[in-house]
Amino acid sequence: MDNRLKINHPLQPLRKIQQQNKPVKENKQVKGPSFKDILGDKIKGKEKLSFSKHAKKRLNSRSIPFSQAELAKLNTGVEKARNKGARDSLVMVNDVAYIVSVENNTVVTAVDEESMDDNVFTNIDSAVFMK
Repeated sequence: MDNRLKINHPLQPLRKIQQQNKPVKENKQVKGPSFKDILGDKIKGKEKLSFSKHAKKRLNSRSIPFSQAELAKLNTGVEKARNKGARDSLVMVNDVAYIVSVENNTVVTAVDEESMDDNVFTNIDSAVFMK
């Protein structure tokens, strides 16, 4: 049989499919936080700087003094690094070097001046010096 298009061949009209009327689901109010609330909480959580177990151990073992003033400077330094697009940064605060994962808002480790043997830091893409 010839499968070519037949020009003068009548076309069959399409049949309409009857749609069944489905009951409209009512929007039930779900009790709990709204999307806006959850998003706001996530954004606020990103602003808070956390310390890894390793960083906490280093702060304790090296007796590095850490106050609210240092925390404020560290947060400011991390924010400056974030604004420049940094991912992993060295933030110097009062002669203490903090390696921070800017993406995760996590201090990875802390090194005081006495523990800096070689003064070499690897796997960072930026450095911020806070006075």
